[in-house]
Amino acid sequence: MNQMVTNEQSKQVNDSVLGLFWAVLKRDLMLAYRRKSDLFNPLIFFLMVATLFPLGVSPEPEFLAEVAPGVVWVAALLATLLSMDSLFRSDFEDGTLEQTLLSPQPLFIIVLAKVLAHWMMSGLPLTILAPLLGVMLFLPSEGMGGLMLSLLLGTPTLSLIGAIGAALTVGLRKGGVLISLLVLPLYIPVLIFGTSAVQAAVTGLPLAGFFALLGAMLALGVVMAPLAIGAALRISVSG
Repeated sequence: MNQMVTNEQSKQVNDSVLGLFWAVLKRDLMLAYRRKSDLFNPLIFFLMVATLFPLGVSPEPEFLAEVAPGVVWVAALLATLLSMDSLFRSDFEDGTLEQTLLSPQPLFIIVLAKVLAHWMMSGLPLTILAPLLGVMLFLPSEGMGGLMLSLLLGTPTLSLIGAIGAALTVGLRKGGVLISLLVLPLYIPVLIFGTSAVQAAVTGLPLAGFFALLGAMLALGVVMAPLAIGAALRISVSG
C-alpha cells in the first residue's frame, strides 16, 4: 500500500514538473513571437555578416570556400550573443523574475525551459538558414551536413553559456557589452570544434570525434548551466 502511494506521489510530481516546463516554454515562445524584432534581428545580422564578408575581404570562390566554416560559425556565435541580453530582461523589469525566484517551483526547470525557448527562436533558425550562407560562401556540398549538425549540437551550448552571462548582468541597464566580455572566452571551445567538424566534413576526415565533443559539452551544459544560471539570477536580483 505504501509503495502504491509513493508511486502515485512520484507520478504527480513528475507531471507537475513536466507541466511547469511546458507552460514556461509556451509562454516564452508566445512572448518572443509578439516581439518579432527580437526574432528577426539575429537572422538579419547572420545574413549581413555572410553578405558583407566577401565584399570586405575577397570575392574569390576558392578563398571563400576555405574560410566559409569559420565565417558561418562566427556569424552564428555573434548572432546568438546579440539576442542574449533580452533573455531575462523583460521578466526582471516587470517583476516576474523576482516572483519566480520566491516561488517554490524548481528554478532548474524554469531556467531550462527559458533557454530552450531562446534556442528555438534563435539557434534553430540560424541552423536552418546556415546552408544558404554556405552556398553564398561557396562551401562545398560535402560540408553542408557537417555544418548543420555541428550547429545543431553547438548552438544550444551557446545559448546555455550565454544565459549565464545574461543572468549575471540582468540587473544592469547596459549589460550587452558585459555579457560579451563574460561569455566570449567560454564560447571558444565550441567555436573551435564546430569549425573543425565542418572542415573535416569538407576534407572527408572522420567526424565522430568532433560531434562527440560537441555533444559532451552540450550534455555538461544541460546539467550544469541551469544551476549556474539560477545562482546568478539570485545574486543579480538580491544585489
